[in-house]
Amino acid sequence: MSEKLLSGVHALVTGASSGLGYAMAHALLQEGATVAISSRSGEKLSSAVKRLRDQGLDAHELAMDVRSAESIESAADWVKSNWGNVNFLVNNAGIGMRTVNERFMFEPQPFYEVSPEGFRDLIDTNLTGYFLVSRAFAPMMVAQGSGRIVNISMNHETMRRKGFVPYGPSRAGAESLSYIMAEDLRDTGVTVNMLLPGGATLTGMLPEAYAQRFKSMPNILSPEIMARPIVYLASPQAEGITGERIVAVEFDKWLKEHGEG
Repeated sequence: MSEKLLSGVHALVTGASSGLGYAMAHALLQEGATVAISSRSGEKLSSAVKRLRDQGLDAHELAMDVRSAESIESAADWVKSNWGNVNFLVNNAGIGMRTVNERFMFEPQPFYEVSPEGFRDLIDTNLTGYFLVSRAFAPMMVAQGSGRIVNISMNHETMRRKGFVPYGPSRAGAESLSYIMAEDLRDTGVTVNMLLPGGATLTGMLPEAYAQRFKSMPNILSPEIMARPIVYLASPQAEGITGERIVAVEFDKWLKEHGEG
């Protein structure tokens, strides 16, 4: 049997019990990576890991709350104890507008009607979470002189759209964080890139009450749109690529622009 593309790669994907995270973790696993499937603890996480292991994939359950530095440190200790290192980190865990306005797609709510608690909770998860997780795992990568970090983002339109506080600001902040991380790590052998679907995607961030309506939308994307680019970013082909913002629906165009199409 020939060796798979990502054999020997230890990867951690946050928010991986469903949606984009699950799709990316599945793609990495299929290419031979060993993947820690991470989210808050519970039946949803355990069931996701079982589904993957039942397919013969090397998935591991790693409960972690990205809002808690203590929870993240415990996860980092698990990685050190069980793997010794991590090669690939995907910051994906996040919550959406539905947490502050269930009808956000059809009845946008002005920023001044968002509760302080709702604002803080979303920022703590979507932005501070990326910082805390990266802060815990980047030193491992720096020490070994190599590693890849991918931060998941969304369209720039989302950052300007009516009624999209605090989700828009959280993703805008995550993009600025990503660029600065890339610069801070540029001489260490550790790369940082961004990846986004490139359109509305059928995930748990969309309101359940309108699930059928979204499924019938002609341009709605499947989470699997992230599979090819995430595998590429974990592969030897992406060696040295850093500070890039890759849109999944435009991945072939991006490859051609970088001489790889």
